[in-house]
Amino acid sequence: MPPPPNAGRFTRRELLQGLAAGAVGTVVGTLDHGYVYQRGDLRVTRETIRVSGLAGALSGLRLGFLSDLHRSEMVSHEMADAAVRLLLAENTDLIILGGDYVTFGGGRNRRYVGPAADALAPLSAPHGVFAILGNHDDDRDMPAALSAKGFTVLRDSRTRLIIKGVPLDLAGIRFWTRRITDIASVVRGASTNLILLAHTPSRLPEAASLDIPLMLSGHTHGGQIVLPGLGAIAAREFPVVAGSGRREGTAVFVTRGVGTVYVPIRLNCPPEVAVITLEPVTLAS
Repeated sequence: MPPPPNAGRFTRRELLQGLAAGAVGTVVGTLDHGYVYQRGDLRVTRETIRVSGLAGALSGLRLGFLSDLHRSEMVSHEMADAAVRLLLAENTDLIILGGDYVTFGGGRNRRYVGPAADALAPLSAPHGVFAILGNHDDDRDMPAALSAKGFTVLRDSRTRLIIKGVPLDLAGIRFWTRRITDIASVVRGASTNLILLAHTPSRLPEAASLDIPLMLSGHTHGGQIVLPGLGAIAAREFPVVAGSGRREGTAVFVTRGVGTVYVPIRLNCPPEVAVITLEPVTLAS
């Protein structure tokens, strides 16, 4: 008996159902990989940044940069400890902490303020450890916890280091400090060796307007979920989403950070601690 006319062929409905099932399987598999593996695939990013006006004596200065720990139910002590150990192994000259140590520390996650500071406590560097606050950090408990560990917390303030006989100024601003006049008051009187620590890279236009040579930021998580062909949809508003960039004479580096927020997933955007080597801008560069 000959086979039916449609034997071995799919109907349009069956084909669409099969494609839909395959798509769902791919999405579920991808999200599972982002949850199980990628969010814990912590790496060290090493980058050299050329800084306008940097004194020759500071050439080769290495900064350790850790941000967006987001210690919470989604980010364990083990994850925080791994980031600290990775950064310590780099033996940097100084360390910068870029904010968001917990997730909404003023609410039910207040209990993570102490553990976040405890996880960071082993950090040390020859020229010190300096911290700013992020939008998830409260303005009382978190800075107190960090200060108790010996870290200098910069809240709309500036400090000066003397390295190899020349000044290096670190200016740290609050997440909510946005007006250029307020930022200008923090950096006024600084040396040409100046680094602005701003949790969000959205402050890049102000930094460029003030001729600040270098800005370090976090906040974006690198987009946290980066889709092929579409990029970091959740972070398109930022002038730089991850890595280094430049606007006029101002260089910027934006770290992808360590933890996650809202959803415990990273896709094509591994967590990192960063090591930044400073070099002066030369005519050749």
